[in-house]
Amino acid sequence: MKVTLLQTDIQWAQPEANMLQALQLMDANPGSDLYVLPEMWSTGFATEPDGIAHHETDNVALDWMQRQASQRQCAISGSLAVHLSDGTFRNRHYFVDGHSGQLAYYDKHHLFTYGHENAYYTPGANHTIVQYEGFRLLLLTCYDLRFPCWSRYATGREYDAIIVVANWPESRQSAWQLLTRARAIENQAYLVGVNRVGDDRYSRYRGASVVVDPIGRTLGQCRPYVQQALTVSLDLSELQRRRNKFRVLDDRD
Repeated sequence: MKVTLLQTDIQWAQPEANMLQALQLMDANPGSDLYVLPEMWSTGFATEPDGIAHHETDNVALDWMQRQASQRQCAISGSLAVHLSDGTFRNRHYFVDGHSGQLAYYDKHHLFTYGHENAYYTPGANHTIVQYEGFRLLLLTCYDLRFPCWSRYATGREYDAIIVVANWPESRQSAWQLLTRARAIENQAYLVGVNRVGDDRYSRYRGASVVVDPIGRTLGQCRPYVQQALTVSLDLSELQRRRNKFRVLDDRD
């Protein structure tokens, strides 16, 4: 499966500008099976979402994801700030399958209390695993990466790759480097981590979006501080071969 990481410089609360940036990167990197955008890719990390979040019944960014996925016959993944009809806000990681028209989503479970995300957003309670191109994909969002129990490959949560979208700041870049590899190694899974670049009023973002294989090797990594697309192929048969040969998951707690 060909996966393209879309490491974008998110323009604050400007969905149209951010859609155009993503479109240009996708046009320059055609033919992927899956394109992955960062966390809150259409607005920036809107911890105070009033007037910024998309309403669930009028979501131009989600409409764009569905339209592009259908036209390109691919899947697109990325999170959006969403205002639900019940009045709550969710940091919602969407997965749009342009082949089947399937729309799946995961609501971020671990809200970033240090940045007061929990003051405005409602956490999700459930995991989401998507079936696509023969792969089982676990959807995670940013801060979730720090919590190994939530990410753990276990009964009822079997998957082949983790897709984590993020606005992970430069000041904690070393944690991003280590945790992306740790989650891949301990779960014998591919990990696709897509982070943003640029600045907002809260932080500076280095990017370093990455694809890690099940033994922790870097298969591809975006350049720091640069808006960039990067395409990497994931090999399901190689994953299965490694899991069958070195059966670490059989001995998990």
